[in-house]
Amino acid sequence: MTQIPKQPKTKLFHRLALFGYCGLLLLMPLWLFVASPREGYSEGFIFTVYILPLLLPLKGIVQDKPYTFAWANFIVIIYFIHGLTLLWIATDELIWIALELTFASAMFIGCTYYARHRGQELGLKIRKLKEDLADEKAVHEQSEDNIK
Repeated sequence: MTQIPKQPKTKLFHRLALFGYCGLLLLMPLWLFVASPREGYSEGFIFTVYILPLLLPLKGIVQDKPYTFAWANFIVIIYFIHGLTLLWIATDELIWIALELTFASAMFIGCTYYARHRGQELGLKIRKLKEDLADEKAVHEQSEDNIK
């Protein structure tokens, strides 16, 4: 099977997505376990809430699946919201917060546009609701005609 080459713009967004993803994957454990451990929370809780979600799309990202890059945005929003919240309440950790927001933003933009461009290159198509409704209406009208 021949591999469809990536266009330069697609490669750029892929690198941006990987930069953000790898950055978060390194930043979160370093920040939360080494630099500024959270008192009152177990390490298991911190791992489950802040690190485990990042591991969910790992296989699809390694396998370079555009769909994984698309749904990984649902996960990265957690880190974006976390960073914005801390920006308001934990001003003593501005460097870490700035890094989290930078990596989360890079991952979000990179994943969004990589999934779009790579999906187009591969000929993947997400059906539009309008098409689904038209198909459903046609089936419904056909079944009504069969009943008459």
